[in-house]
Amino acid sequence: MPDRATSHRLRIGRFSETNRIYLITTNTHERVPIFRDFYLGRLVVWQFRLAQYQGLAHTLAWVVMPDHFHWLIELQKGSLGDLVCQVKSKSTRSVNGATGRKGRLWQTSFHDHALRREEDLVKVARYVVANPLRAGLVERVGDYPLWDAVWV
Repeated sequence: MPDRATSHRLRIGRFSETNRIYLITTNTHERVPIFRDFYLGRLVVWQFRLAQYQGLAHTLAWVVMPDHFHWLIELQKGSLGDLVCQVKSKSTRSVNGATGRKGRLWQTSFHDHALRREEDLVKVARYVVANPLRAGLVERVGDYPLWDAVWV
């Protein structure tokens, strides 16, 4: 888990550019595998969809793993930090409300990678949705319930 100094360093120089594609990754607080529960994972997915509906981001691919998520988006408006903050805040309220738990759900930081023009977008999307395979959670991507991509 990053300490405050590390979290701060993740934000230094972070620049958001609309119409740019980003791969966002964030972990649960203390890497607790809360999203082994399919229903709780769907609460995070709902926040991805809400952000798209609000015109904040166009979702290209995502996967919700037991203790983190990967979200490939094209930023439409606002800042990347505000977008991730909204998703994490609202999903925390939803999960805590559904489970009766209190406190933090997510680590304070997140990792983002702005894709360059020469990067193969489909390869990055495949990396995202194949995460459950690499983690040994399933033998086929289609067997994992918490993922999607616009190419499917």
